[in-house]
Amino acid sequence: MNELRGIVVTPEGERPGLLRFGERIEALEALPEAPRRYLLPGCIDLHVHGGGGADCMDGEEAIRQMARFHARNGTTALLATTVTAPPADLEAALVGIRAVVERPEPGEARVLGVHLEGPFINANKLGAQPPYAIPPDLELMRRWLGLAPIKVVTLAPELPGALGLIRFLSEQGVRVQIGHTLARYDQALQALEAGVASFTHCFNAMTPLHHREPGVAGLALERARWAEFIADGLHVHPATVRAAWKAIPEPYVVTDAVAAAGMPEGPYHMGRHRVIKRGDGVYLEDGSALAGSALTTGQAIRNLVDWGYSLCEVVRATSATPAAYLGLAERGHLRVGAYADILVLNANLEVEEVYVQGQRIQDVPRGTPSTHRS
Repeated sequence: MNELRGIVVTPEGERPGLLRFGERIEALEALPEAPRRYLLPGCIDLHVHGGGGADCMDGEEAIRQMARFHARNGTTALLATTVTAPPADLEAALVGIRAVVERPEPGEARVLGVHLEGPFINANKLGAQPPYAIPPDLELMRRWLGLAPIKVVTLAPELPGALGLIRFLSEQGVRVQIGHTLARYDQALQALEAGVASFTHCFNAMTPLHHREPGVAGLALERARWAEFIADGLHVHPATVRAAWKAIPEPYVVTDAVAAAGMPEGPYHMGRHRVIKRGDGVYLEDGSALAGSALTTGQAIRNLVDWGYSLCEVVRATSATPAAYLGLAERGHLRVGAYADILVLNANLEVEEVYVQGQRIQDVPRGTPSTHRS
C-alpha cells in the first residue's frame, strides 16, 4: 500500500491530507498539517497528437513513446489524436492506438481511445492540418468505429452530410466537436442542436466573433456547455481565456501537443507535415500557422496559476471536467474507489511524482517553476 501526505486539492478546496492507495484510492484522511506539496488528480488530456519525439500517426510504438512522455509530465490519461490524412494512414494509426488501449504497459499514461481530428474538416480552414480533408462519409466512419474506440470526432458542420454524421455519432455515444470550420453562426447552431457537444481548441481554426456575425466563436460563448482550450499562452491570449471561462460553464484544458513537445528546437513531423519548433511554439515550415503545441499538462497547470486561477479551478479544468465530459466516473478525482491517478507538485508547482493506477512513473522531470506560489 502506497501513502502520500500533502495538500489534497479538489475542485471544492484544499486541505492537508493523507492518501493511501494501491491501484485505487483506499483511504483519504484529513490531517492537521502536511508537507507543503500538492496532491492533485492526474491530468486527462483529450487532444494530444504526440510528444517526446513521437507522433501517434506512426503506429503502436510511437503512441507508447508519446504516452510515456506525457505521463512523466503530469498526464495520467489521454486520447491519442489523429490528424487529417489519407484513409489508409488513418486506419493504420487507429490500429496502433487500439493496440495501446487494449494492452497498456507500465510507465504509460492510459490511452483511453481516439480523438479523430479530421478528415471531415473544411479544406479552406485547415490551420496546420495536412491537406487531405474529405466530405463527411458515414460508411467510412462506420468502418473506423470498428477499428478503434473513437471517443471524440472533430468536424466542420457546414460540410454536406455533416448533420447526418453528427446525429449518427451522437447516437453511438461519440462526442462530436466543431473545429477547423468556416461555419456561420446559424450553421453551427444547427450542428449544436443535432448533437455537437464541444468546440475544438476554442477560438482557433473557427469563424471568429463579430458583432453582426457571431460565428462559431460567438456560439461557443453563448451556448456551449463544454469547450477545449490550449493553455500555452500562444494559441489564445490569457485575457481571452479568462473572458471565455466566465461564459462557458465547463471549459477544459488540452495540450494539442505534437512530437516536438519536450524536444530541442528544430524540425519534426505532424502526420505528413514537416513542422518546426521555435522557442515555446511549433509552426508550419513556412511559418504561416501554429502547428499544435509543445505544451505539457504540467506546464499548463503553472500557466493557469500564473493567469490567476486557483489550484482548485485548475483541477476542474485539467481533470474533473474532462473526466465528466467522457463519462469517466473512476478518473479525474481523488476519492475512495477511484483509480489512483495522482499528480504530486512541489511548492513551486513543479511535477515531483506521478502515479498511474497506483504505479509510480519513473524519470519525472521538473518543469520551469512558477513564481505565483513560491
